[in-house]
Amino acid sequence: MPDGMDFVTAASVMYTYGTSYHALKQRAALQPGETMLVLGAAGGVGLAAVQLGKLMGATVIAAASSEAKLSVCRELGADETINYETEDLRERVKVLTNGRGVDVCYDPVGDRFTEPALRSMAWRGRYLVVGFAAGEIPKIPANLVLLKGCALVGVFWGQFAALEPRESLGNFREILGFIREGKLSQHLHGTYSLADASKALRDMLERKVIGKAVVVV
Repeated sequence: MPDGMDFVTAASVMYTYGTSYHALKQRAALQPGETMLVLGAAGGVGLAAVQLGKLMGATVIAAASSEAKLSVCRELGADETINYETEDLRERVKVLTNGRGVDVCYDPVGDRFTEPALRSMAWRGRYLVVGFAAGEIPKIPANLVLLKGCALVGVFWGQFAALEPRESLGNFREILGFIREGKLSQHLHGTYSLADASKALRDMLERKVIGKAVVVV
């Protein structure tokens, strides 16, 4: 922990920023001027991806399930937003990108959102498979990967940290530098006592958590 960082912040930054920075830096090689779609953008890793994408010079489209969640995404830098409970994800991306599609899709959600998002990729895009928060691991039509000339890229931060510790440590030095400089700020949904840990889990399961929830022991 760097001087001046509190324990709640320190406890919450590793998985969110660690996962998302590895995804965007090493796996997607996100470039300034590219367009990125973030699914589940109001979750912990999603909001981290929104912030890091902007910091890396991308145009960020944040997709989430409510206006309250999208409002936080805009506060943290999202250029455009999509409510995928009320809007057609694929059609909205088409409008926002003038039919071109997105260069990078950050997907920690899976389930019914994966196929329309994959259909929204630009030529030579990179589709980041981060997780399956929606519950269902999707079956991906391989012909779409061919037609889009895009890459499906797996993101497993834990394995990256174990197998490439030097690179992972370098990422964290950069992340902590961004935090010290005020360029990144972890969005906390709230803190819970250890006795209320079950409520924290229920709030997550009921999709009430925006950003990161922290249990304080």
